[in-house]
Amino acid sequence: MTEKCLITNMQRFSTNDGPGIRTLVIGVGCNLKCKWCHNPETIPMHNTIFWKSALCVQCGLCLESCPEEAIRPPIPVEEAIAEGSTYHKIDRSKCTDCMKCVEACDFDALVPVAKMLTVDDVLDEVMRDELFYKNSGGGMTLGGGEPTVHPKFMLELLQKAREKGIHICLDTNGTAPWKVYEQTLPFVDFYLVDMKNMDTELHKLGTGAGNEKILENIKKLSEAGAKIIIRVPVMYDYNDTAENFEQMGEFLKGLPNPVHRLDLLPFHNWCQNKYNWMGIYWPLIEEENMDPIECEDFKEILETYGINCTIGG
Repeated sequence: MTEKCLITNMQRFSTNDGPGIRTLVIGVGCNLKCKWCHNPETIPMHNTIFWKSALCVQCGLCLESCPEEAIRPPIPVEEAIAEGSTYHKIDRSKCTDCMKCVEACDFDALVPVAKMLTVDDVLDEVMRDELFYKNSGGGMTLGGGEPTVHPKFMLELLQKAREKGIHICLDTNGTAPWKVYEQTLPFVDFYLVDMKNMDTELHKLGTGAGNEKILENIKKLSEAGAKIIIRVPVMYDYNDTAENFEQMGEFLKGLPNPVHRLDLLPFHNWCQNKYNWMGIYWPLIEEENMDPIECEDFKEILETYGINCTIGG
């Protein structure tokens, strides 16, 4: 019996999560709470439910099926989908994610965020595009959420993928105990590690945790000779300062081995639907997308430290 994990998506033909054409495996569960998270459905450590209002006909079958009285009574469809509507089908304070409403819905308006899959299930899907990996230098990227919160599943998947000759990237926030990363070293070709802010207090303000463990793990990965791609989500009024990127450049320049690349990722708000489907107010919903040109100065700063830098990955 292989290990199991809740997987929200296996995104085929991804080109922004490591070299070549890749399959991005997205698992549930994260130990950070980044304010700008674009995958809010992957933060809880359990399965949950999307309510897609545009597909809901307000038939009431879900109301009848719910044992927890967590379903709100139907209202007119036009009212539910009207701009500015505050109606949400599920009262999350009562919902136990039993999925009875999902089973009752005939219109796919209520759907589970994830499916419980075995390592072999995931590999079967990943191997469908083996030819594309070979022709493009691609492979599998394991992300989330945060894959290291499921270490047994992660390690079995990495080991079996390596046995099949798959190129592997591990997309991580860098917060796991070093012993977890140390176990992955024989299997991972590239580590995609997030850096959000060099000031640990600001890092904690934006993510719920300081950055000390992340910086320590990056140093240890570098000492171990791992290939590292640093990814920096650039946020207005959070880390978009010359001082932050100068400190980042100093830190990365001082590593035992240089990082392979650093990707600056300008903020975008293309995840609004997910927050709506989960009934969560997202404070950044009115934030404008960042033009990539606004990251040019930061790119130039990092390049003065000898860092290979891209905008957008």
